[in-house]
Amino acid sequence: MITVRGVVDRVGPTLLRTAVAMEQHQVTDVVIAEAGRRTPVAAGDLVLGVAVHATADAVELVRHAGTQGAAAVLLKPPHAARSAVKSAALRVGTAIVEVRGGAAWAQLVWLLRSVLDAAADETEASGLLNSGAGPFGDLFRLADAAASVVDAPVTIEDANSRVLAYSARQDGTDPARVSTIMGRRVPDDVLARFRSRGVFRELSRGRTTIFVPAQKDGTLPRLIVPIRMGGELLGSMWAVVPGPVPDDRAAAFADAAPVVALHLLRRRAREDSERRRSAELVRSVLEGTGSARLVAAELDLGAGEHRVVAIDVPTDDPLGGEGVRLALMERLTEGVGERPAVTELHGVLYAVVPDQAGWPALREALAAMAGPLVAAGSPVEIGDIVRSRTEADEGLSLLRAGLVAGPVVVHGEVWAVLVLHRAAVAAGGADVTAVGPLPQLRAHEAEPGAWYLDTLYEWLRHHGDPRTAAAALRIHPNTLRYRMSRVTALLDADLSDPDVRLALLIQLATQRWR
Repeated sequence: MITVRGVVDRVGPTLLRTAVAMEQHQVTDVVIAEAGRRTPVAAGDLVLGVAVHATADAVELVRHAGTQGAAAVLLKPPHAARSAVKSAALRVGTAIVEVRGGAAWAQLVWLLRSVLDAAADETEASGLLNSGAGPFGDLFRLADAAASVVDAPVTIEDANSRVLAYSARQDGTDPARVSTIMGRRVPDDVLARFRSRGVFRELSRGRTTIFVPAQKDGTLPRLIVPIRMGGELLGSMWAVVPGPVPDDRAAAFADAAPVVALHLLRRRAREDSERRRSAELVRSVLEGTGSARLVAAELDLGAGEHRVVAIDVPTDDPLGGEGVRLALMERLTEGVGERPAVTELHGVLYAVVPDQAGWPALREALAAMAGPLVAAGSPVEIGDIVRSRTEADEGLSLLRAGLVAGPVVVHGEVWAVLVLHRAAVAAGGADVTAVGPLPQLRAHEAEPGAWYLDTLYEWLRHHGDPRTAAAALRIHPNTLRYRMSRVTALLDADLSDPDVRLALLIQLATQRWR
């Protein structure tokens, strides 16, 4: 981990200056505050005030970021020096860092993320050296070493085109490389262009190096080296080169791949172990067998309320469903908003997410996916997390039964359906549908195109109003009046009696909602 002061010191005084110091704050990530929307901020974030153009905007951003636990807000002159901004920072307990007026925000993002990644890798490397794992902790140094061999800026990417590390000298590349580093993964449109040229097909075929010429859209040439171990493709190294590379230099670039492969294998083994441990801890707290507070501390869930989110992938193919769940778990643990704690129980994924810092971004991401059914419990204190899990399960059962519209439901937002469903389940246990005259009408439901029960249900729901009841059934009011005359003739009941109407409605709701 690194503090705000450590970040400022590493970037240097030519770009950054501390305006309001909160030195003990630890930094975890870099967030860009976008114009026109309240950017999700998590504890430890460095928030870049890219869209700040007035002091009032700066004060509002500082207040928002500070209440979410941000480590610091970065502002350009004159906003960082304004007394209103400094006062707001002191009130919410967040640091203010002034960015040199002429600095490019994009360049600053690279520098800050390089500092954070290097700090994380230094900590990681220290742990590896102490455990005798060898000198492969600093992936960024490997990227710099590979770049010096090929004399070109390099990225190291995993098998899913996520950027794990990158070398210096990236400022002279092209927009495709810039967007790749900014987003920490290769953008979809860039992936599509390289895929259309057969690059990923060549990666899977065992080639030692792959050269991709310049493209018409201005994308510069690439020299690509697959990273393999034991026949498995672990990732790749991408160098942005001016043109064809001499064979000896390309071979030297490829010679770095085995060293990087060792690092990636150790990194993956460590992450797999951590993920399994995390899943076991989450499983124990969801089942009520573990101490919620101890688990929260070990998983670093933080203070405040959390929700349990249940995610189901409906499929007739068990193997295919398992693959989708694994891919979804991978994406969730890589981080959507504030990274959730995830596990799988009985074929359902469960995520424990911070209500304010994690759930909005996760909800938006899950709603955009095709296929998964998602139900969220209420936000609760960590000691009451089992209740949120129970509520998420209940919401998921409503989605599976088609009683609520999906793909995402929140327990508190479907309370009316929950009341009807619970009442119907309780009434069904008492066998209320077997008494009274309703069985007489049910006997006619075997007829083709029967409409008796539906007609009576909507008529009772809409207090006998033929227009609204007909609209619910998508028929003409006169058709509804005719149908109700048939129902009345078959039903041995006084529909003018309010108690009779209420009893029939309870019976019909029990049939429909349980």
